[in-house]
Amino acid sequence: MSNKPALLVHGGAWAIPDDQVEAHLNGVRNARDAGWKVLTRGGTAIEAVEAAVVVMEDDPTFDAGRGSFLNADGRVQLDAMVMCGATLRAGGVGCVERVRNAIKAARKVLEESPHVYLVADGAERFAEQHGIELIDNSELVVPREVELLKIAKEKEARGESHEIFSTQEYPSDTVGAVALDQDGDIAGATSTGGTLNKTPGRVGDSSLIGCGCYADNESAAISTTGWGEPMMKLVIAKWTADQVLGGADPQQAATDAILYLKRRLNGHGGMIVLDAKGRYGISHSTPRMAWAIKTTAAESVGIER
Repeated sequence: MSNKPALLVHGGAWAIPDDQVEAHLNGVRNARDAGWKVLTRGGTAIEAVEAAVVVMEDDPTFDAGRGSFLNADGRVQLDAMVMCGATLRAGGVGCVERVRNAIKAARKVLEESPHVYLVADGAERFAEQHGIELIDNSELVVPREVELLKIAKEKEARGESHEIFSTQEYPSDTVGAVALDQDGDIAGATSTGGTLNKTPGRVGDSSLIGCGCYADNESAAISTTGWGEPMMKLVIAKWTADQVLGGADPQQAATDAILYLKRRLNGHGGMIVLDAKGRYGISHSTPRMAWAIKTTAAESVGIER
């Protein structure tokens, strides 16, 4: 039976300034269109979410791939995960510094490794062995982020370092996508550069199974964005999938998850949810979240909802 495909993407949840709105909308629109092109030619949900995320990793507007936040050493360290709802196979990479598109490396782990998660040098060597070119870390660095790191270190010197992670005003441009293909399979993908001025070696929720990304045909595909540490503690993506499995529709599950995040740990962020019936949900507790969706019946893009 042929299903009607659907694709939903996000480009971060925070107080996106007015002068950055258009760049975010263009970015998620381009990502959506790239993923949709894959689906309409009969591609899989995995292929579609990868294609969508690659577009945002290559767009310096977002905190993924080129243009990501710098860690305390002034380097980009990337995390990403992709998960297949049909098989529950997943692939994740953490703290990679020499890969242009972390989501491509994550998919290689999913398809070519018996493991779920590889990190740092081991992940980079695995990627290279499977045809992914390694680059110099400087190719991922943009001047805007050098300046932001300087400001963050000045705040740190004033004793404000722990405040930046818990404010909705602070940039959080993690990207992600969820898709349903014509075979009725769903998939999720999330990619990030993490938080600004993070301790080298820090891994956030984005690339951890059940935290920043999850997909199961029996429940839903989820990708999250926002303050990672509270999301990890609640395994929020899997929690959301379980709500759908228990009978909630994706929109209700997404709304409840963000409320739960706030109530339990005063966390903030956003998420996108899609089930195998093509039903979807978008929720965020931040002033804005960039998102875009396309189905055979409709398409839209937004910065608030």
